[in-house]
Amino acid sequence: MADACKIVPYDELEQGIQAKPISYGRQLIDEDDIAAVSAVLRSDWLTTGPMVAAFEEAVAAFTGAGYGAAVSSGTAALHAALHALGIGPGDEVIVPAITFVATANAVLYQGATPVFADVEPGTLLIDPEAVRTRITPMTRAIIAVDYAGQPCRYERLRQIADEYGLALVADACHSLGGATATGRVGTLADLTVFSFHPVKHITTGEGGMVVTDDGELAASVRRFRNHGIDTDHRQREEKGVWHYEMVELGMNYRLSDLQCALGMSQLAKLPGWLARRREIARQYTTSFSKNPLVQPLEVRPEVAHAFHLYVIRLDRSIHRKTFFGGMRERGIGVNVHYQPVYLHPHYRQRFGFASGLCPVAEAAYETIISLPMHHGLDDRAVARVIKEVGDLAGRCDE
Repeated sequence: MADACKIVPYDELEQGIQAKPISYGRQLIDEDDIAAVSAVLRSDWLTTGPMVAAFEEAVAAFTGAGYGAAVSSGTAALHAALHALGIGPGDEVIVPAITFVATANAVLYQGATPVFADVEPGTLLIDPEAVRTRITPMTRAIIAVDYAGQPCRYERLRQIADEYGLALVADACHSLGGATATGRVGTLADLTVFSFHPVKHITTGEGGMVVTDDGELAASVRRFRNHGIDTDHRQREEKGVWHYEMVELGMNYRLSDLQCALGMSQLAKLPGWLARRREIARQYTTSFSKNPLVQPLEVRPEVAHAFHLYVIRLDRSIHRKTFFGGMRERGIGVNVHYQPVYLHPHYRQRFGFASGLCPVAEAAYETIISLPMHHGLDDRAVARVIKEVGDLAGRCDE
C-alpha cells in the first residue's frame, strides 16, 4: 500500500507558500501567567510556600475532591499514590495495555508487578471484564487510565474493586475537567492523579497532583514528596522550630511556588479551554463521519470528554507509517498514542511478554493516529488538519 500513497510536498499543495507547522499539542501562556510567576519571584517563598497550598486547594475544589497534594510530575503523582496505598513487593496492580509507560512504571517503582488488561475496542479504555479476568490473590489495586480524556467506566470498576477488596486509582492525566453521569473526574476513585505537562489542559511546566477524599492518603502523599519528613520548611518556620523527623523513605517530588503560581493562573482559564477542545473535537468528528477511511474513537454519550487527545483509526488499506510521514511533511504534527506497554523492550526482557497478550490493544495500535488537539488551535488550523487528513487518506487508499 505504501507505493500507492503519493506524497505531495505541502508547499506544492499550497502554491509554494509553506504554512506554519501545527503541533499535536502545546502550552498556551499569556501575560497573566507571566505576571503570576513574576509575583512569586518577588516574594519570600519560591518553594514550600503559600502558593503550593493555594494551588492544591484550587484543584481540589475544581474537581470536587476533598484534598490535593501537588508533586513534580504526573509520574510522581502515580508513584506517590501507590506508595500511599502501601503497594509493595509481592503485590500486583492491574493496568491497561494502552497507556503511557509511566502508569506501569510506577508499579515497578514500588517493587510490585503490573498486570496488563485489554481495552474496549471502541474507546480503548480499560475493559472492566478484562480486569476481572486478571485478578489473583496478589492483586491489590486497579489503575484506570482515562485515555485521550474520556473517563473510564468507573461504576463497573468500582463494583469490581469493592467485590475483591481492591483500591481504585484513576490515572486522569488526560481528563482534567472530565465527568461521568455520577460525578466529576477527581471523585470517581480512591485516588486520582493529574499531570500538568505542557501538552496537558493546564501546565505548570512540569508537575502533577494527587486528589482524594481521604485525608490520611493525602498526608501520606505530602510526606512522600518531601523525603518522608513529617513537616516542610514553611511549617517549621511558622512554628519557630528546627526539629523534624523522617518517618518513612520518601522522594524529592516537591512542586515549587513558581510552578503553582503558573498553575493557578492557568486553572482560571480551564473552563474556556475545555470548551474550545470540545468544539475542535466536534468539528473533527463531523467532518470524519463522512469519510469511510477515517474512524474517530467512540465517545460514550453520558460522559463529558476532556479531549487531551483526538485519536482516529485509519482504514487497514492505509499504510500508517506512510500516512504519518505524509502528514508530517505537510506540516501537521500527528503522533501515535500508544504502543502497548508490555511490548516495549524493558517489559519484554524483564517479564517475557510477547504479542498476543491483549489482542484488542495490539490491533488498535496498528491503526491509530493522534491529530493536533490543543486549545490554541483556531478554526483555520482545524480546517487545514481536516483537509490534509482527507486528502492524504484518499491518496494512500488508491
